[in-house]
Amino acid sequence: MMVAGLRLSVALGAALALAAPARAEQVVVTADRMIDVLAGKAVEHPAVFITDGRITGVADARTVRWGSGVRHIDLTGKTILPGLIDMHVHLTGLAEVGGYQSLRYTDSFWTAVGVANARKTLKAGFTTVRNVGSEDFADVGLEQAIDGGYVQGPRIVPAGYAIGATGGHCDGGGLPPSMDRKSPSVVDSPEEARAKVRWLHKYGARVIKICATGGVFSLGDSVGAQQLTFEEMKAIADEAHMLGLKVAAHAHGNDGIRTAIQAGIDTIEHCSLADDETIKLAAQKKTWFDMDIYNDDYILATGIANGTEQESLDKEKLIGRLQRETFRKAVRAGVPMLFGTDAGVYPHGDNGRQFAKMVEWGMTPLQAIQAATVSGAKALGWEADVGAIAVGRYGDIVAVEGDPLQDVTRLEHVTDVIKAGVLVE
Repeated sequence: MMVAGLRLSVALGAALALAAPARAEQVVVTADRMIDVLAGKAVEHPAVFITDGRITGVADARTVRWGSGVRHIDLTGKTILPGLIDMHVHLTGLAEVGGYQSLRYTDSFWTAVGVANARKTLKAGFTTVRNVGSEDFADVGLEQAIDGGYVQGPRIVPAGYAIGATGGHCDGGGLPPSMDRKSPSVVDSPEEARAKVRWLHKYGARVIKICATGGVFSLGDSVGAQQLTFEEMKAIADEAHMLGLKVAAHAHGNDGIRTAIQAGIDTIEHCSLADDETIKLAAQKKTWFDMDIYNDDYILATGIANGTEQESLDKEKLIGRLQRETFRKAVRAGVPMLFGTDAGVYPHGDNGRQFAKMVEWGMTPLQAIQAATVSGAKALGWEADVGAIAVGRYGDIVAVEGDPLQDVTRLEHVTDVIKAGVLVE
C-alpha cells in the first residue's frame, strides 16, 4: 500500500509540474542613459525590466534592486534607445548586383540572400522593418523563418509583390516582347486592383505596396510620370483598409504623390518632386512621407560599377538633390515624417547612415530618432508593440557609445542589439 501511495504521489507531482506554467524569464537592462522618444528627452541611469520579451517596468538603476534570478545585461557607458524601425527596405535585393546582372542568378538566390541581409539589418540596430516589395513572397517566408527562430533577423512587415500598371515601375521592363512575362502584381483597372489586394492578403502580405509613378531603376519610363489612376489607387486603399492593412505608395512625381494622398494612401515613399501645394495637402491630411535621402550618395558614387544602367544614373542625378530639398520643405511644413532607406539600393547594414542626412536637411537629432522609432510604430499601427522603451512593448533595445542627441552619427555604429529581451550575439 505504501509503495502504491508513493507511486501515486510521484505521479501526481509530475503531473502538477507539467501543468504548472514555466517560470517567466526576467531580464534587466542598465545603461548610463536612455532616449525616451515619447517624452523627447534623455533619462539618466535607466533600468529596463523585461519579462518574457515584453517590458514590465522602467526605473532608476540607482534606486532599485533585482534578485539573483534576473538576468542582467550591463551596458555601462552607453546610451540605449528603442529598437530602430526602417519603413522601406528590400531584404531580398543587393545593391552590389544591379541592372541586367541580376539575370545571371537563379530565382531562389534572392531568398537566400535575404537571410544574410536580415541578419545584417538586425545587427545594425533595426529590430523592425517594412519590406515593401519582394518576388515570390520571399519576404513572407523570411518573416515566418525569423518568427519561428530558424534564422536571425528583425520583425518583418511583408508586402509580397508590389502592385503596378502594365509597363510601369512594378512590371519589370528592359526585355524584348519575346521574353515578356506579365508580373503577378500588374493591374489595369480598379476591379483588378481590388482582386490583387485580396490575393496578396491571402498569401501573407501585411502591408500593400503600390507603384504610383515611374522609378529610378525601372527602364523605359519617366521617373515622375503617374502610372496608376485615382480610381485604381482608391480601390486599393479602400480594399486594404477594409482588411486592416496599410498602403504604401512609391511616388516620385508630384501628380502621383498628390493623387495617392487624395486616394487615402497611408504612406508616400520617396516623394522626390512634391510641390508646395502637395506638401501642404500632406500636412493637412497627416499623410506620412517616407523619404530615402541617403542612398543618392551611394548610387552616384558607385556609378555603373554595380551594373546600374546609365538611364537609371541619369534619373538619379535628376531627382537626388530635388528630393533632399523636398525633404527640408516637408519637415518645415509639419508633414509627419518616417525613416525609410530603400536598403537594397545601397548595402544592407548601412541603414543608420541616413540619420546624418536627415539632420543635415532640416531635422534635429531627436526628430530623426523619433522618425525611426515612435513614428514608425504609429504608421504601422504597432504602437502597443514597438517604437519606445515603455511598459507593454517588446524589449527591443539598441545601444551606442556616446550621446546620439549630440552626435547622431553614433547610430551608424550600434554596439549592442536586444530583441525581445535577448541579446543578439
